[in-house]
Amino acid sequence: MVNGFIIKCIHSVVQTILNSEAEIESLDRAIGDGDHYINIKRGSMAVQSIESELTSLPPDQAFKKIGMTLMTSVGGASGPLFASFFLALAKEIKSETNLQQFSKGFTSGVKSIMDRGKSKLGDKTMLDVLIPVSEKLQLLANEGCEKHELIKEIDSIAMAGVIATKDMMPSKGRSAGLAERAIGHIDPGAKTCQLIISTVCNELKLN
Repeated sequence: MVNGFIIKCIHSVVQTILNSEAEIESLDRAIGDGDHYINIKRGSMAVQSIESELTSLPPDQAFKKIGMTLMTSVGGASGPLFASFFLALAKEIKSETNLQQFSKGFTSGVKSIMDRGKSKLGDKTMLDVLIPVSEKLQLLANEGCEKHELIKEIDSIAMAGVIATKDMMPSKGRSAGLAERAIGHIDPGAKTCQLIISTVCNELKLN
């Protein structure tokens, strides 16, 4: 059941990435290295190519496999970060996972990105989406909220996070060299994370 949902999410995320090529590339050309979309597309397609293997694995091993696949297939700055997220998530997931376990795993994944990237909230990175989502997810999990409320809140928090990057001055990556000139532009990594989270939320509505 869990693996079936993971496979559905992979398919939908790949489609979202493909459909968002123009938007992501435009954001990356403005303040990034220009290779973010290519790397994200390569990673998502690589994960989709191993779905037959994922089907037979327990959830923790499936997430670990996803992390290892991203580690070996995605270049640039984002590859190791996404890989670290899934590898840390896998350590917290059990065979019969629940929202509390997943929220704990999600938080561990976000922390691994913070540690590896030496970044924090407000640095104009993907963490400006992931940290608020992580905090809200933990809160909602502890409160035992209804699924529809969870989906609405998480989707909204992710969108607010990506919009917030527009007014931030970066301190990491190529965009840091642009200083004030990067203000007014949304961070491409944050946008990618928001698109992925929104896609998973949409799948949850249908599940």
